[in-house]
Amino acid sequence: MKDLRRSIIQTNASIISMLQRFFDISVILSGIYLVSLMTHTEMTEMHWLISLLSLTIFQLIGGMTEFYRSWRGMSFILELKIILRNWILCFIFTIGILTLLSKTNLFDAFYFFVWFVIVAIGFVVARSFIRFTVYYIRLLGYNNRNIAIVGDAHAGIYLAESIKNAPWLGLKIIGYFLTTKNNSAYDDLNINYIGDVHCLIEKCRQGLIDSVYISLPMRESETIDYILSELADTTCTVMLIPDVFTFNVLQSKSEVIHGIPVISLYDTAMSGVNRILKRLEDVVLSFFILVFISPILVIISIIIKITSPGPVIFKQRRYGIDGKAISVWKFRSMSVMENDDKVLQATKGDSRITPFGGFLRRTSLDELPQFINVIKGDMSIVGPRPHAVAHNEQYRKLIKGYMLRHKMKPGITGWAQINGWRGETETLDKMEKRVEFDLYYIQNWSVWLDLKIIFLTVFKGFINKSAY
Repeated sequence: MKDLRRSIIQTNASIISMLQRFFDISVILSGIYLVSLMTHTEMTEMHWLISLLSLTIFQLIGGMTEFYRSWRGMSFILELKIILRNWILCFIFTIGILTLLSKTNLFDAFYFFVWFVIVAIGFVVARSFIRFTVYYIRLLGYNNRNIAIVGDAHAGIYLAESIKNAPWLGLKIIGYFLTTKNNSAYDDLNINYIGDVHCLIEKCRQGLIDSVYISLPMRESETIDYILSELADTTCTVMLIPDVFTFNVLQSKSEVIHGIPVISLYDTAMSGVNRILKRLEDVVLSFFILVFISPILVIISIIIKITSPGPVIFKQRRYGIDGKAISVWKFRSMSVMENDDKVLQATKGDSRITPFGGFLRRTSLDELPQFINVIKGDMSIVGPRPHAVAHNEQYRKLIKGYMLRHKMKPGITGWAQINGWRGETETLDKMEKRVEFDLYYIQNWSVWLDLKIIFLTVFKGFINKSAY
């Protein structure tokens, strides 16, 4: 019985995923050959070794990102974004390895650039070919499925909406089944009410339905058991949709642990390739920014030392990723350096702020030393702003989900800051809005969102009426 259960929850590679691998391999290998023809470069063993190296790295990245899976329910744009992201990573690692091995020189730069572009175009063409071929096959009536949805949980409605917006999937919703017709959300999607659970079972026995998606809340376990028991006497494929929308989900993804499927709810996007991308982004950008602002850092340090007694840098203990304490660097802007269990937020006209410190805080220049924290790995350029430990202990008891901010490294700037939620939080509502925007950022993280925030910070993040 144990072996049977394990075989049930294992997945098989689809024909489409096999085609994807075949085309990806073909594009990379043929790409370097095509570049050699275009640049009139003789193909050598070294060229083939380079292509095989990049192919190996690309497949490894594909494995880490679970790229070779069913894309039937995913948008084409998302598929292209991920394959191009994987290729960019692969190309960077390949060039890095070749550089370390002294197998590249300046003369090869144009060759590799053309190869990168051709392979990227090849990926887009190949994936487009697969998608449109499958689409037309389904238009001809092949590989289509009649499906039904049981229940009205949020996840089921979301699934129905996704399928209706993507007719190329080859999934036809014949209707939904409930004890009574009482759901306007399905009606808004023009999905018909067919009947109750008994009607569903009868239609499945008649062979009118290929797949059944059960979207019932967990409290309906007896109904779910009944449906599963009755449909075991049919040839229908049965899918159980976990209603993760019932919970305040941060990041949701499925995993298999020793043959047991599990779904994470409070997870972070900072794992696997995303973690590498985020770290590369931080290190590269911070290095160039520090080089650019180094004269400003020196000038500010001298002025602080001249205008008020005390150290130039103030290190405050704050929570970092996973709630671990870190020391955040700032230019000292106050006559005191509070770092105890009780820390008072700066207020308008605060007597503790030095004259030059007020200018630093209004322009956010006091935050510049935190780029060193980024290089050290304690912080990111973009992320939820770190709060004093005392404030964390206060607000974690008042705001539900507050500590989920620490599923990512704290940032110098963030989504909340460019949307105006920075500075003093004298009311609980203001801190709740900041947390809301922080969690939105974690849920929707991407390199492009980071670049957008960094760009907007230049215009909206440095100077703010709430910064004092």
